[in-house]
Amino acid sequence: MTHLTDLHTKISEILNSVGFEVYPFLIGWYNDLVQEKFKLPYDRDILAFVVLSTPAMFDKAFKPFIYRQSCEGPADPIDQCMRYYFGLIKEAFPDKEVDVIHDFEMTPTRRPKILVQTAGHVAGAAYYYQKKDVTDEAWYPDKKMGGFSIHPKYGGWFALRGVFIFKSIHQPDLPRIEPVDCLPSQEDRKMLLESFNFNYHDWSYRDIVVADERYSEEQKKYFQTDPRDRKDILKEILANCVRKEKN
Repeated sequence: MTHLTDLHTKISEILNSVGFEVYPFLIGWYNDLVQEKFKLPYDRDILAFVVLSTPAMFDKAFKPFIYRQSCEGPADPIDQCMRYYFGLIKEAFPDKEVDVIHDFEMTPTRRPKILVQTAGHVAGAAYYYQKKDVTDEAWYPDKKMGGFSIHPKYGGWFALRGVFIFKSIHQPDLPRIEPVDCLPSQEDRKMLLESFNFNYHDWSYRDIVVADERYSEEQKKYFQTDPRDRKDILKEILANCVRKEKN
């Protein structure tokens, strides 16, 4: 049987240095919280890891990737970058059956293949705040509200990028770690969900808790720009990479 600590350590050695964090969970934990159409077709005790990108990912992973690779074509450069780094994990375990599901992958019916915020919650990575976490029944009773995850260190300045599933590794005794409830106040939960749902482009909801690390202004500019209009920003990033390389 594969030792969980060794597995976790090896994955972390590959990804942590370039701005990612990984958290283990069991498929059953995830399946228990999602609708039937979102359940993953694996045994309950199969081991998986959810991958989180920290604010450092942009400088440590994304910029070096677009400097080394040609990111032309229809695929989003960030998505291409994630495929590359996730691929490193599959290469690191040639003797294991590893399935990868990215946050941007869709089924033929345009349904997400994985609900990464739920995966992040059950793995203890970040607390996924949803409408059900607000106990006030008079609060927007007929309004559908999207949820948002908050991390105790990064606040809302991070992204959940997908999962690795080790299809042949059963880990029934994996201890479950609950996510840190950064917003025990009902008013803070309302404020987060209202800001996220009604004023998404403001991004102030990401600072609802004090974050140790935040996105740089350059990174915010990139993600706030429509993907169709990011070419000029990419050219600027590449030019800066070239200048640094020459110096």
